[in-house]
Amino acid sequence: MQILAITIDLDDTLWPVLPALERADRDINDYLRRHYPQVANTWPIPALRELRARVAAERIDLAHDFTAQRYITMQRAFEACGISEAPLDTMWEIFAAARNAVELYPDALPALERLRTAWPVASLTNGNADLERIGLHLHFAHRICARDVGVAKPDVRIFLAAAQKLGVAPEHILHVGDDPELDVVGAREAGMRTAWINRARHPWPGTLGVAPDLDLSDLAGLVAWLESRA
Repeated sequence: MQILAITIDLDDTLWPVLPALERADRDINDYLRRHYPQVANTWPIPALRELRARVAAERIDLAHDFTAQRYITMQRAFEACGISEAPLDTMWEIFAAARNAVELYPDALPALERLRTAWPVASLTNGNADLERIGLHLHFAHRICARDVGVAKPDVRIFLAAAQKLGVAPEHILHVGDDPELDVVGAREAGMRTAWINRARHPWPGTLGVAPDLDLSDLAGLVAWLESRA
């Protein structure tokens, strides 16, 4: 397999995302308790999470846009309390500050520094991480996200959009990610090579078909494999 470019997932590949999301929920709750106690009391964190899940289930047309789903969720929460003018932009900024305060896996930054010197690298994500706020944007030649493309992984169209941006045929792109279905199956169906970052060392789910080209415990292993073939 000749690898001419790399696409890489962000959340749970470069950093664990759950701690940041939980912090964001707490920060928004703190803001609501200070400024909108009625909303905070009506919508504690578990209730607001449930509302977000309902919005996601109802708005399948926004499955590619987590940001829009969050805006709708907060608008509904305020309207349920009889408040028509919700401070949506303020709450988004609170969310974004916490959501992007991620702690990288120890292997992530060294791997990115090595990869970008040898291959064009594009981020490819369904999420709304902001690489500039995180401080990683210079490691990527391109940034592809579901919100901009209009479809989310595992839809092959987002992978093909990345290939077009990179100017490389899919069969010469290695997609790297943590999710067996979203990353491995999606990239495989788009004709890319696949590297599963399997930190917990789970067995490959046989129901998902052919195993990935690479099953690695971390990004250091990815770099070692790539450099051994250079």
